[in-house]
Amino acid sequence: MVLKDNAVEILLARAAEEIDSGLLPSCQVALALDGEVVLDRTLGEPVHGDESQYLIYSATKGVVSAAFLQLLGEGRLSLDTRVADIIDEFASFGKEAVTVGQVMTYTSAFARAPMGPPAWWTKEGRLEQFARWRLDGEIGKYDYHITSGHWVLAALLEEVEGVDFSKSVNRRIGEALSLQSLRLGVPEDSQTQLVRPVLCGEPATEAEFQAALGISGIDAGEANDDNLVALGEAENIALGLPGGGAVSRAADLAMLYQALMRNTESLWDPEVLADATSNVRIFDMDLIRGVPANRSIAFMIAGADGASAGRGLGHGAHPTAFGHDGIGGQLAFADPSTGLSFSYLTDGMDRNILRQQRRARSLATKANGCA
Repeated sequence: MVLKDNAVEILLARAAEEIDSGLLPSCQVALALDGEVVLDRTLGEPVHGDESQYLIYSATKGVVSAAFLQLLGEGRLSLDTRVADIIDEFASFGKEAVTVGQVMTYTSAFARAPMGPPAWWTKEGRLEQFARWRLDGEIGKYDYHITSGHWVLAALLEEVEGVDFSKSVNRRIGEALSLQSLRLGVPEDSQTQLVRPVLCGEPATEAEFQAALGISGIDAGEANDDNLVALGEAENIALGLPGGGAVSRAADLAMLYQALMRNTESLWDPEVLADATSNVRIFDMDLIRGVPANRSIAFMIAGADGASAGRGLGHGAHPTAFGHDGIGGQLAFADPSTGLSFSYLTDGMDRNILRQQRRARSLATKANGCA
């Protein structure tokens, strides 16, 4: 299969719109097909040119989950394993019954559990914070955990492997697949190609929210303006926030999704990988997105209900498409029906979340039309 030239031109033209208007400083667009990068384009003038790397925010969850799936396939943990059986500090305030599978599917009922400095700088600090966490919902009910759930997955990786979670993720994903730029926890002296995120535009007005969604606004919680910029600071990039702190070029992120479709290097147990990329376990409404969640243990699945665009996978996505997006409009997904994978990354954090969502839907839709 080859890319449709006209469709690629349409995709690139759409990606250039906010660059040309001055809204966004820069972006990268990448398409991969049949195990190879077939489009790798940087738009705008990032300080490091075509080799610029971007903070990928919640698209990080797909990376960390991909590493964690390997752990499941090795039989070192199971979806039914209770977190408290591995992490003693977790056995407090009703969290004793929470399982690995519930954490992976955002049904573990601690969506708003806090984790930040100084606790997050050390393993000991993070464990002490786990002990303080209380449930803020009903176990088994879906509620998107912006960062808390992946702090637990990271801690489980550390406990089972005996090394820092970022080293485990990097060994299992970036290094195993020779994806040179895709890293979690990049030392400050190695951040030479990173483009720091900046805030752009003005927030959507209440009238805009009412017209678009019939509500007065969206509570971004942890994903507020101050935190989005702070996550791009050198010390936080070095830490490697497991729910939103990985760094990559768009091309390498697209190639990760090629690997997930093709099971490159046989990194994943086939049954676990099939479960993660095709088995929808959570159909509850995602209140942040306004559509059913359609989540597996690792990714959002397009599905056949006509709501794939709300899941970051674009209109016209094949029901089998899967991926994970990130705040700011970061995108990464794969379509097994065509073999195409796509990634879009930007350093411009658009304060207008409605415009950001429209851009992401449009880009994903146009990417779907390229194969």
